[in-house]
This record gives sequence, C-alpha cells and structure tokens, in this order.
Amino acid sequence: MAVGGFTTTGGGGHYEAKITPIVIISCIMAATGGLMFGYDIGISGGVTSMPHFLRKFFPAVYRKTQEGENNSNYCKYDNQGLQLFTSSLYLAALVATFFASHTTRKLGRKHTMLLAGIFFVIGSILNAAAMNFAMLVLGRILLGCGVGFGNQAVPLFLSEIAPTKIRGALNILFQLNTTIGILCANLINYGTSKIDGQAGWRISLGLAGIPALMLTVGSLIVTETPNSLIERGRLDEGKAALQRIRGTENVGPEFEDIVEASRLSAEVKHPFRNLLLPKNRPQLALALLMQFFQQFTGINAIMFYAPVLFSTLGFGGDASLYSAVITGAVNVLATCVSIYSVDRAGRRVLLLEAGVQMIVSQLLIAIILGLKLKDHDDDGMSSGWAIIVVILICIFVAAFAWSWGPLGWLIPSEIFPLETRSAGQSVAVCSNMVFTFVIAQAFLSMLCHLKYAIFVFFSAWIIVMSIFVVFLVPETKNVPIEEMTERVWKQHWFWKQYMN
Repeated sequence: MAVGGFTTTGGGGHYEAKITPIVIISCIMAATGGLMFGYDIGISGGVTSMPHFLRKFFPAVYRKTQEGENNSNYCKYDNQGLQLFTSSLYLAALVATFFASHTTRKLGRKHTMLLAGIFFVIGSILNAAAMNFAMLVLGRILLGCGVGFGNQAVPLFLSEIAPTKIRGALNILFQLNTTIGILCANLINYGTSKIDGQAGWRISLGLAGIPALMLTVGSLIVTETPNSLIERGRLDEGKAALQRIRGTENVGPEFEDIVEASRLSAEVKHPFRNLLLPKNRPQLALALLMQFFQQFTGINAIMFYAPVLFSTLGFGGDASLYSAVITGAVNVLATCVSIYSVDRAGRRVLLLEAGVQMIVSQLLIAIILGLKLKDHDDDGMSSGWAIIVVILICIFVAAFAWSWGPLGWLIPSEIFPLETRSAGQSVAVCSNMVFTFVIAQAFLSMLCHLKYAIFVFFSAWIIVMSIFVVFLVPETKNVPIEEMTERVWKQHWFWKQYMN
C-alpha cells in the first residue's frame, strides 16, 4: 500500500511513482552504512584522548599529556603513530573502493553492502581485542575495507531506488545516519571514559560491531535496485522490482529509459577509461572537486579529533568529551534541516549559504584562539571564551551538516550516466578517502605548527569552494537521474562544451 504519489516527466513520458513502504524501509536499512561510517569517525577521537588507551599504545603521547610535560598547548597530541591509527582506515578504504566498483557492477549494490558489513564486524572484533599496535591497525584496515565497500554501494543504492522528487531527501539518510553514528560514538566515549582500566576503550571500539550487524542484516532484507538487475541482464526481475518499489504497474517509461541506459552501459567495456572521455569530464571533475572541498572545509579534523581538540583548548577530560557530544548533536539536527530543504531550496542555495556561515565562524575561532590561548599556558582559556569557541564550532558544524556533508555524497551519486555510474562513484569514494587520509594524518601536526592559523587555512579553502559553486556547480534538484545529460550538462554555460 502506498503512502503517497506523484509523477515526474521522463524521457518516454511520465515516471509514475508512489512513496511505498518498501522504498522507505529499503532506504533506511541501506543508510545504516552511514551509521557504521559515522560511528567510526566519532569513536577514534574519544578513544585517542583516553589515558589508558594512550598508555598502552602511545606511551610517548601519554607522557606529553601529563601535567608538567606539555611543551605547547597545540602540540600535546602531535604523533604520527596516533594519527596513523585514525588515518589507516581511510587509506584502506581508498584501495577497497576499486574492488567495490567491480562488485557493485557484477554482484549488485545489495551484495556489496553485505560485504561491507562483514568487513566491519571482523574489524570491530579485532580492535576490541587488540593487544598491540599492529593488531589495532589491522582492525582499522578491515574497518576501512568496510567503509570502501559501503560508501561505494549505499549512495548508489539510495539514488537508484528513490523516486526522483524525494531522491535528495532519501539519499541524505546516509549522511543523517553518519551524523547519528558520530553522536552515538561521542556519547559512548563519554560513558566508557568513566570506566577504569582498559575496558573503557575496548567497549568503545567493540560496539562498532552493532551498526555493522545492522547493515549486514539489512543488506539481506532490502530489494536490489532495478538499475542493477537490468544492468546484469535480469530484465524481468528488474521490471518486477521497479513495479514493487514504485507501487504501480505503470512503469513502462522509466523501465525503458533504464533499459536503454543499460544497453549503452553494456557497450562500455572499460568504464574507468570511459570516464576520461570529453562527455564524462564534467561529472568526473565535479565528483573529484566535491570530495576535495568537502574535506578541506576542516570538518573531519574537528569530528575525528573533537575531544583531543577541546582538550588542547584547555577543557578537562570530561568537558572535552561533553563538548564533542554537543557538536555531535548539532550535526544530527542540522542534517535534518538538509533532508527537509534539499529538494525544496535546491543544492546550490544550501552550499552557498553554508559557505558564508563556515567562513565567518572559522575566522572568529582563529581570532579568539590567537588572542586568548597562549602557547604555554597550562590553564588554557577561560571558561567563558572556551564556551564561545564551542558555540562557534557548533555553528560551523551545523552549516557543514546541511550542505557539504550530505551534498558531497548526494551530487556525485546522481550526476553520472549508468555506463559510468559505478566507476564514477568509485572515483568519488576513492578521492574522498585520499583527502580524508591526508587531513587525518596531518591535522595534529598542522595544529602544532600553524596553531590558531589552522582555522584561517581552512576558511581560505571555503572561500575558494564557494566561488567554485557559484560558477561550476549546476542545480540537479528534481531532475530524473537518467536525464542529467540533456537537462543539466547540455544546458550549463561552461560544461556544455564537453557534451557535443
């Protein structure tokens, strides 16, 4: 039974579609991949600020954090091994995404999500049971394989199964679950930090297995996308799946468009090489630059290391974890704003408004830190100024959460034609992992050397990316996914030159 309905203009007439329970359930189950991803982003920062974890795996950092041994407020956690603990996940995800591109095409979106869940379960077990640094990093690498497979398959699944009119909102479920995962991780870290001994950090790392199991079970339940079934030659199953998820027998125009796109896709023997053709350069350039700019907003530097960052700013251990919980909650609420507005206001409006908000908040943070946080002051900032910094970070996080966070995944997942969609998503995920790895590996060292100016560094990049949006990011709101070429790229003042 459908809970709503509408029609959208398609290449062959009208795409009739109802918002069916199977669409909602499938999207929610698939989006647990975001929960898995978010939990792992949030958990590492809290764990790396726990004394028992540092004493076991990073004794040099532990000694620096003890009273009387801090050379600089900005350099307490500057350690390449500690950064490798966080960044190794993203390096593994970078490699895994190329294998995920193959499985997404050959096995389907559903089975690729299943593989992601399995990798995550094993990685969580290894991390929770880690006895040495090598075992710890191996667990993170397996988690990275889960991220690579999950981030490849889930956004594609969501874009292909969702009706055009609400594609943006349903796709952002992935990002919403990511923010919920971060918030859950911050809450768990706050609780486990009270547990004496090693049990605290082991529980934090081990609980990553819960969202992993949710994705694993969910991938067994969800319906495979019609696009994937048709792409693999299973036309009857594809049409039946399309009728189920659209809640109507009248799927002829949409089915014919998918079949035609699949026929063109089958003619492409080397999809990665095909990405370099002139007609695919706009999509490729946009996918790469969206990932670059998303990471160079500085958001993951804050989300990875939130407790560490707040500790650096002079907060006590409990206060730093509590502040991380606050930013995590803001992240979740602001993502809900994006779900409501992305298919109403459009993609460009959200990106541009958030750019201004992020620039102002980061520059104010830099000014306050420059004036109020002295390099060798053991007491850090006064509580009043520290609260202002938390508020400004929340303003920054909110802006990111309703713009570059979800749209950095949504836009690349909806702009590629079917013949290069899997390869294009693979490149997007891979480039995201490259830039995430760079930021994760470099942030604590950058904080040590640039000090408060690190926020000026990131705000300068936000200015650049806002200019990029003004001139080069087209609006994709309410455009059927198979009609992007005709209705978006061929109409854009700059990108149309590549479409002939």
